[in-house]
Amino acid sequence: MTVRAPDPTAIEDAARLLNEGELVAFPTETVYGLGADATNGRAVAAVFATKGRPQFNPLIVHVPDLAAAERIAVVGPHARLLAEVFWPGPLTMVLKRRAESGLSDLVTAGLDTVAVRVPSHPVAQALLAATGKPLAAPSANRSGRVSPTSAQHVADDFGSDVRLVLDGGNTGYGVESTVVDASRFDGIRLLRPGAVTRGALQAVLMGPFAEDDAPDAARPTSPGQLASHYAPNALLRLDATDVRPGEALLAFGPNPPATDGAAINLSAKGDLAEAAAALFASLRELDRSGVAAIAVMPIPDHGLGEAINDRLRRAAAPR
Repeated sequence: MTVRAPDPTAIEDAARLLNEGELVAFPTETVYGLGADATNGRAVAAVFATKGRPQFNPLIVHVPDLAAAERIAVVGPHARLLAEVFWPGPLTMVLKRRAESGLSDLVTAGLDTVAVRVPSHPVAQALLAATGKPLAAPSANRSGRVSPTSAQHVADDFGSDVRLVLDGGNTGYGVESTVVDASRFDGIRLLRPGAVTRGALQAVLMGPFAEDDAPDAARPTSPGQLASHYAPNALLRLDATDVRPGEALLAFGPNPPATDGAAINLSAKGDLAEAAAALFASLRELDRSGVAAIAVMPIPDHGLGEAINDRLRRAAAPR
């Protein structure tokens, strides 16, 4: 694996590798993505194999703008409204796939929908422009494990299994994109909370989401719906108000419980944005301490807290 600063030469080399069917990891504003040419079935298959990801779990396709999204998917009125406000940015929309999209069937796990995002990170945008193709890019980590927010996290997970990592520094949001189902014209459905909050979406839609369907973990319609996901090696004990022997502490707020063991406070001042940005890196750091369990303090379930708690519940789920 080669880790390089994302200068013009590195971007050009990364685009060449992608067009040759190789995998390249790159930063987005949420987490690092493991990129492949979304029109190349062999390259997409390599993403699943490298991550150890089940092939029934669809991938997010990254494109440079709304016009590019419309070439591969049908953008209805609700989706267009959200795109005008939140693209480029950390919002993924599940849309009806166009028959002439050219996407590999593996990207969509055989579904007639496709998850589409327009990232705002300048490195991601430069890479999309240089490649000239839609890029399938799930998070650049082993499937089910803690998502990567730095180039070092990618290197730790994959070693030589990935040819090139573009190092854009630490990511800004620290949790993945929000995913909504915008494939039906009767409203928008929230599939995965993320960096764009429920309240922000509802303010644009001027009302609540359509009634959610019960998710089917055996047949997800978008990434991030598996019951067990984002997990460190250590077990997580949620809503902890104390620290038991042998546990590390993932704290939040100004009054964490006393502990003699490893401890990280996501935000001593109780800032949810700061906590979201630090979440995955903190889980990785506590995991490296070798503890068997991590006590996680309660985190408010509003705003970005909804996304943080979603990731923590999936990380704590039976494996």
